[in-house]
Amino acid sequence: MSIKGFDNETQPLNEYEEKTLLPLILEGLKTKLGRDNAVTNRTIVMRLNIAGYKADGPRIRKIINHIRTADLLPGLIATSAGYFLATSEAELLDYEESLIGREDAIKQVRLAIARQRRILYGDAHKPGDNKPEIF
Repeated sequence: MSIKGFDNETQPLNEYEEKTLLPLILEGLKTKLGRDNAVTNRTIVMRLNIAGYKADGPRIRKIINHIRTADLLPGLIATSAGYFLATSEAELLDYEESLIGREDAIKQVRLAIARQRRILYGDAHKPGDNKPEIF
């Protein structure tokens, strides 16, 4: 699924990403058990590039998204420390709650923008609304 305005970042995995990068990232993430072993997106990109692979942050996030939504590595979560495998159900529940909070925050912004669009442009197509400009 592509997100408008983020077409490149959200396009489906290409063949290189699926056949080359995905297996490498999966193998690396399998070793990241617990918060103390977390790895950041920046580190993943840097290590892949040093090893001669072509990778960037947005596409690594897309690969991580694919890993999660396809259940390829159950328990893969992220914090400010980076990506790691949860070691308890409580960690997974905390992460779920964090995601719900983020979903709610995005929804509130979307609703506000829709409301503002109606305020600003809802009557824009009404005929005969030729009020003089005051300033």
